[in-house]
Amino acid sequence: MTTDALFPGFDVLDGAVEHEHGGTTVHAVVGGEGPPLLLLHGYPQTHVMWSSIAPDLARDHTLVVPDLRGYGDSGTPADGEGHAGHSFRAMAADVAALMRELGHERYAVVGHDRGARVTHRLALDHADAVERAAVLDVLPTTHVYGHVDRRLATAYYHWFFYLQPEPLPENLIAGDPTGYLHSLLGGWGSGLDVYSPAQLAEYERCFADPATRHAMLEDYRAGASIDLEHDEADAAAGHRVSCPLLVLWGSRGVVGTGPDDVLAVWRERADDVRGEAVDAGHFLVDERPDETLTALRAFLHP
Repeated sequence: MTTDALFPGFDVLDGAVEHEHGGTTVHAVVGGEGPPLLLLHGYPQTHVMWSSIAPDLARDHTLVVPDLRGYGDSGTPADGEGHAGHSFRAMAADVAALMRELGHERYAVVGHDRGARVTHRLALDHADAVERAAVLDVLPTTHVYGHVDRRLATAYYHWFFYLQPEPLPENLIAGDPTGYLHSLLGGWGSGLDVYSPAQLAEYERCFADPATRHAMLEDYRAGASIDLEHDEADAAAGHRVSCPLLVLWGSRGVVGTGPDDVLAVWRERADDVRGEAVDAGHFLVDERPDETLTALRAFLHP
């Protein structure tokens, strides 16, 4: 599958990455000129979520825009012991290996949703490589699980649904995968109209694959198990994000309407935190591309 129509002038690559956490194949688009910038998507999207702002960023950045393992056209590795095959550590190792293979030893990274959690892990595990990082519409995983109340459990029902043993969630979602996908994309943001027809078609194509849907669920199962172990070990050892960290969130989304002081929560885990709310739901890039782009540019070009 080529995405030339969504990323005109970008090269499409499919390459194998190898590392100690188990390699896979990574599908990505690469384009632009300037300092390297890695863009990481979230659930239930793919790399095409960045297509609205990528042309502008590519004017002065070399963009690397991959599908995370288990998503899009990247590989779907084995689940592994304790869901390790889909941990944020493995996902971070994938993109770190990809950047090295492309010759980028130091780079900035921006992640949304699950990609933001990979960004957090990347900044901890590969601190020497990450110059600046931005996380969009997330609070740290350990904080979320440590502050569950009725409001959050209702809004994040999928976190707990996906944790149920295979194949219960898989089978239930298989009953109407496109309808379920639309409920996620439309219900967490400002409706389906914020996505271009080409973007929506890509999300539908990828979500139609049972292996991809299983891998996505494994991502969440890892988030509630091995990822928490990794995060708790870092906290106990005093490991923090040392690079500058930008935090953006939707003022009308779950993060923005909760009781937490978003920046204060992130400052518990990072040394240099700045950020702001954007007038949006969860999908900032899709709902408010201009405002999101302005905030990212101000951060990437201090």
